[in-house]
Amino acid sequence: MHSLLKNGFSGGSGKVFASTLFSLLLLLALPVSAVDVDSVRLWRAPDHTRLVFDLSDPVEHKLFSLSSPARVVVDIADTRLKGTLDDLELEDTPIRRVRSAHRSDGTLRVVFDLKESVRPKSFMLERHEDTNDRLVIDLHDQGKSRAESLEDKTPKRAEGERDVIIAVDAGHGGEDPGAIGPGNLLEKNVVFDISKRLVNRLNNTPGYEAKLVRTGDYYVPLRERRNIARKMRADLFVSIHADAFTHPSANGSSVFALSRRGATSETARFLAERENEADVIGGVGDISLEDKDEMLAGVLVDLSMTATLNSSLTVGNDVLKALGGVSRLHKPQVEQAGFAVLKSPDVPSILVETGFISNPGEARKLSTAQYREQLASTLTQGIQSYFNRQPPPGTRLASGRAGGGDAREYTINRGDTLSAIARRHNTSVRELLQENDLNDYTIRVGQVLKIPSS
Repeated sequence: MHSLLKNGFSGGSGKVFASTLFSLLLLLALPVSAVDVDSVRLWRAPDHTRLVFDLSDPVEHKLFSLSSPARVVVDIADTRLKGTLDDLELEDTPIRRVRSAHRSDGTLRVVFDLKESVRPKSFMLERHEDTNDRLVIDLHDQGKSRAESLEDKTPKRAEGERDVIIAVDAGHGGEDPGAIGPGNLLEKNVVFDISKRLVNRLNNTPGYEAKLVRTGDYYVPLRERRNIARKMRADLFVSIHADAFTHPSANGSSVFALSRRGATSETARFLAERENEADVIGGVGDISLEDKDEMLAGVLVDLSMTATLNSSLTVGNDVLKALGGVSRLHKPQVEQAGFAVLKSPDVPSILVETGFISNPGEARKLSTAQYREQLASTLTQGIQSYFNRQPPPGTRLASGRAGGGDAREYTINRGDTLSAIARRHNTSVRELLQENDLNDYTIRVGQVLKIPSS
């Protein structure tokens, strides 16, 4: 064979053979099926910048930082870039420039030249339903976290003068569009607009202060959404959605509270499973569960969550009644399901499905500014109805200084006692008995008590 190669292909034919052989060897050295980077997307959040590489298949990658000048580098093995990096919106991000190159071993190297140093993290997200495999790179700012920034913005008021604080959570965001309706109507955009309108209405109502959980088009993990509400010291957490169902005929608004035993309907179960998948779509990276003593933590959380769940059901009922004035209700009562975003042990929490974006008729209404404003108005009415009856202690509503007058009421929840209610409202059991013409200490769940004016 050696002699054949040496003697059988001499002259010009030998050169042709050598060239062909070299080309074959080069092809063998290249990856058999390189992974495609179909697109690269970017979102800016208050405390980090997220880049998502949409991939045709999973990849191996390496992420590292370099200094002088500051830059972050990602090497993605056996990969080719199909799109472009030139159209990424870098304004208001720590990234000055993005450049890329293919190395001889098939590795795609992407370099982020930085304006300032960051804390980079990366993780892979597997293919899920309609989404491809993705490589997610988060560039965290060196300053405060989003939760810390929100906590700092919570005004420190003297006792008896604070507003009722409402955390308004627009579902989905960023790379997670939520449900998609006719005409590419995205749930994340619809609910963000409704949420902003609700916040504006509440902030124009004496005695209330409302804050957005996400303030732009970026994804917030479900656990962090409820943690942000706790950092805000919120009196109520309201998560706004406009979901889809398997049948386009499904319609109507719904209000959900947490269920710790199972969903109250198949629709509730389906919607909860769908919403809980958001962390798979949006990506949460490496979640660390900080529970140490599970038994002790479970007992404490259970005690707190029982009272919180009762409050959630009560305020949910008020909101549902208000929604019934502007839209058809999917169910006449507050439903319950295991929504992860509602699992706060100490903040009453509800999830509002403003309608089914998969229903053509409801999608048309949800696409209009007029209907979104109507929804914000009715949500405000429902929230006011609850807090006018049961204002949190230490608030302007409780002290009657928010324009609510002297009339105050409290609806009995499971586990309440007259002595606990009296302490909560800075009054005495004797005054409660006299104000409500009660002959003994017997009270029942759902009973409305008048609270004596101080």
